[in-house]
Amino acid sequence: MTSPGLSSGAQTAPPGAWSGAIGEPTRFLLLRHGQTELSARRRYSGRGNPPLTALGRRQAMAAATRLSTMEFQAVVCSPLARARQTADAVAGLAGVPVVEFPGLIETDFGAWEGLTFAEAAARDPGPHRAWLSDPAVPPPGGESFDQVSTRIAETRDELLAAYAGATIVVVSHVTPIKTLLRMALDAGPSVLFRLHLDLASLSTAEFYPDGHSSVRLVNDTSHLALF
Repeated sequence: MTSPGLSSGAQTAPPGAWSGAIGEPTRFLLLRHGQTELSARRRYSGRGNPPLTALGRRQAMAAATRLSTMEFQAVVCSPLARARQTADAVAGLAGVPVVEFPGLIETDFGAWEGLTFAEAAARDPGPHRAWLSDPAVPPPGGESFDQVSTRIAETRDELLAAYAGATIVVVSHVTPIKTLLRMALDAGPSVLFRLHLDLASLSTAEFYPDGHSSVRLVNDTSHLALF
């Protein structure tokens, strides 16, 4: 099987060959959903449920076309419409069903849902500063990054149990995907603010049975140039 972003001629040895990892990894092809009206306007978009825009649907199809050249055994996604629509495009070309995992849902931004960064900072300057500096602090009425991390760790373990040794497409949102990458990198919470993930971008993380992990791709959007 060819790794994402690598031609068959450029295939390198699996990470286990140099890291000492044992066993067959479960590979997560991490796909962020396509554009919505809120993402186009750079507004906090958590548990709200806007659909994909026309551009978002084209982005989803571009990602689906890219993924159709790869081998994978399942498509799983967040239950929110923007993720499900993106997942449906991927699964439709691949001829596999979509399975929703509630734990892949985006962060609950509480009172900041639908606001821009500047609007949230002006509305709640103290809480907003605290939220940016401490992963244990939630938005007013929302969910902290620590809470998201706990949820995503549980969901990752569910996926590893259900799809051990397989390659799966995981369609989700910015924070869950960043959190999975953070876990695969064994990095601290500051990485959440240092990673950038574009709409409909593809990243890859591998998790081994012995606890090792590897990140092989981050924020690849090369497929979007085709649409």
